[in-house]
Amino acid sequence: MTRYRFSEHQSDFGPCGAIGLMSGTSLDGVDAAFIETDGERIFSVGPAATLFYEDSLRLALRRLLDCAPNLAPDDPDVAGLSRLVAVRHAEAAALLARSAEIIGFHGQTILHDAARRRTWQIGDADLLAHKTRLPVAYDFRRNDVEAGGEGAPLAPLFHAALAADLGKPLLVVNLGGVSNITWLGADGTILACDSGPGNGPLDDWIFAHTNQAFDHDGEIALSGIVQEDRLEMLLSDPYFARPAPKSLDRLQFSSLVKRAMEGLSVADGAATLVEFTAAAIATVPVPTPPRRVLVTGGGRHNAAMMGALQRKISVPVEPVEAVGWDGDALEAQCFAFLAVRTARSLPLSLPTTTGVSIPMRGGRIVMPNLRA
Repeated sequence: MTRYRFSEHQSDFGPCGAIGLMSGTSLDGVDAAFIETDGERIFSVGPAATLFYEDSLRLALRRLLDCAPNLAPDDPDVAGLSRLVAVRHAEAAALLARSAEIIGFHGQTILHDAARRRTWQIGDADLLAHKTRLPVAYDFRRNDVEAGGEGAPLAPLFHAALAADLGKPLLVVNLGGVSNITWLGADGTILACDSGPGNGPLDDWIFAHTNQAFDHDGEIALSGIVQEDRLEMLLSDPYFARPAPKSLDRLQFSSLVKRAMEGLSVADGAATLVEFTAAAIATVPVPTPPRRVLVTGGGRHNAAMMGALQRKISVPVEPVEAVGWDGDALEAQCFAFLAVRTARSLPLSLPTTTGVSIPMRGGRIVMPNLRA
């Protein structure tokens, strides 16, 4: 394995070990994963681990989502949480007990508003580099958003590398706090967008009514009845009429969900929100129907969600484990992959994945201060 280095000649860059760190909009913690890659191919997949946020941190981050649009970048509360997020990410990286040449650090998204050219991921990259003694690639979305792209999703190029030997067309669905899709064509075409809500609205509904963090195995949703009039109200949001590529903030539908769910039982509300997520995914236009659908993200553990998707899609809907991928580690692996692409100055996004005008490089790299 080649030792990590920055090369002016991309052909000189061999496969290297990279650690990816991802803390998604579900706000549950940090996923860490190790891969060997040259930023174009995945040579091997190593260990993965999850470090869960303590309740106090999760609640603080959730409150931050609500007030982020009005916060200054140097707000002291943001700075404090940014340092704490970096510490937790360093702890997650240490769980892998593997040496690496670079870390991909997505950070914790607290705001995403591509229409206003804003995307905000907190996390002190300098502190993370200091604690891990490794170069840290971060700030992956900014270049794309500033160039007029959506800044999301960023996983499609990684999905394409993983699925190099799989039959096409193929649809990969990520069920995180927001849902996004990657459509891979037999001719190499890659299309992507945020399809709509993911686990976010459902998790918020369950927490508000039961104090549980999520609907375990979809048990509550499975006991409820979908309220079709409320579902129709949810699907009337103008977002669904917009053509792809497009992207979402986790709280995009919060006010609409609050109105639509008024007066519903916990179970009926959960069932309706599951159907909302599945319907949004199933109705995204793609050039040709996929041969199969592979689902990653925490939502694949929700039996109600997977059942709703299968009812709406006529081809097999399977968790990504069906093809040997690790759905709990996939996003973290993605940011390890993107870290190496950043080091090689390779594009992170395409016109067909984020709407940017040209393939867009991105990310920044901070080096550790080994004398500190």
